[in-house]
Amino acid sequence: MSRRIIGGIGIAAMLVVAASFLMDGHVAVDAQTPVTAATTDETSKAGPAPTMPWGDPDLQGIWTRVVTEPLQRPAKYGNREFLTDEERAELDQKVAAAVGREADESRRKRGSEQDVGGAYNAAIFTSHLPTGRRTSMVVDPPDGKIPEMTPEGKKRNAEQLEYILALLQATDVCKNKLPACAAGKYGPPSPRRNETPPHYITNALVGTSGGVINRSDGPEDRGHSERCISGALPDFGGFRRIVQTRDQIAIFYDVGQGQGWQRVVPITDRPHLPSNVRQWWGDSRARWEGKTLVVDVTNFSPKSDFRGSRENLHLTERWTRVDADTIEYAATMEDPTVWTRPWTVKLELKRQSDRANRFYVEPRCHEGNIGMTSLLAGARAEERAFAQGKGPNPATLCTGACGGFAGGFADEGDEANPR
Repeated sequence: MSRRIIGGIGIAAMLVVAASFLMDGHVAVDAQTPVTAATTDETSKAGPAPTMPWGDPDLQGIWTRVVTEPLQRPAKYGNREFLTDEERAELDQKVAAAVGREADESRRKRGSEQDVGGAYNAAIFTSHLPTGRRTSMVVDPPDGKIPEMTPEGKKRNAEQLEYILALLQATDVCKNKLPACAAGKYGPPSPRRNETPPHYITNALVGTSGGVINRSDGPEDRGHSERCISGALPDFGGFRRIVQTRDQIAIFYDVGQGQGWQRVVPITDRPHLPSNVRQWWGDSRARWEGKTLVVDVTNFSPKSDFRGSRENLHLTERWTRVDADTIEYAATMEDPTVWTRPWTVKLELKRQSDRANRFYVEPRCHEGNIGMTSLLAGARAEERAFAQGKGPNPATLCTGACGGFAGGFADEGDEANPR
């Protein structure tokens, strides 16, 4: 496998993560699963919320977001919670212009690692939804910002970032001072390439305690997305199909590129599993509070990751059927080892046509994950070539955390996310 292909897989996986898991700037929905809803939050003339035969609210259907709202509120909006229609239209025009510029391949140096990263560009692989009304998904704290991290959380992030930058320092990312190496420096290959990462590698963005590292010693180096296990809770993007009975709901999450996963939530007053039993998506227990289904989730695995929160995450979800076309979803995240206070996200999910949006639910990530085998084989070939004096030092090649366009936007400058 050539260096360009290896770099492409690594960068592509990072961008799939950025598109599948919410970033501060925007949410991008996988273009392979198109949105077909014709209505928006303010134009819908839906009827009343239906109920199940036994009287509970009916949450069934295929649901997704049809507008984009940033996770955190940009400073320019201050304490404003909503945008005007004129502001939304203006932002949509700016996004369209930025996507058009990014799609212009002549603006990238051909043959560069960033050129390979551009293969996953905004024009082809990412759908950009219309701007929503809210200035942020975060509704609590009232300033629309994720609470400050605890000293413990900051320490974990700093340890992982230092390690990530050490593995990048001999690459063009640091030589050219790209955003991914903004806090690092260019230099010779670091001996830390031989170390075990200070924290388990997940799908987390660069600079968090999960991190994406520039190494391919084994599958564990490549993070969750390239191992086809990127589904996570809470989930703020993608599609979800809900099937409901009197005592449980089943939710299939269609995320990323074929990395869907199934979740079954019992509606019960039984207690959570013992604290020593840990699960990838936690242990869910649901109850009805009036017309809202409240789901309490604990017992996450130490290998799970939501913005640096792992086994100590306590998630409370609220699912409310507002009308025939809309579910209001609210999620409160609490982890005293990561954030100084709990915080809450709120968003609207719109129902999609069951017939027009039929999809298969078997795993199909990487077409059997052959990409992982090829990536690791390519890394071993590069090491052999270097040992024989026939190729560059693999430490100088970037295969992960390479920077470039994230979800279709540059990290800064004119191509940055206008929202």
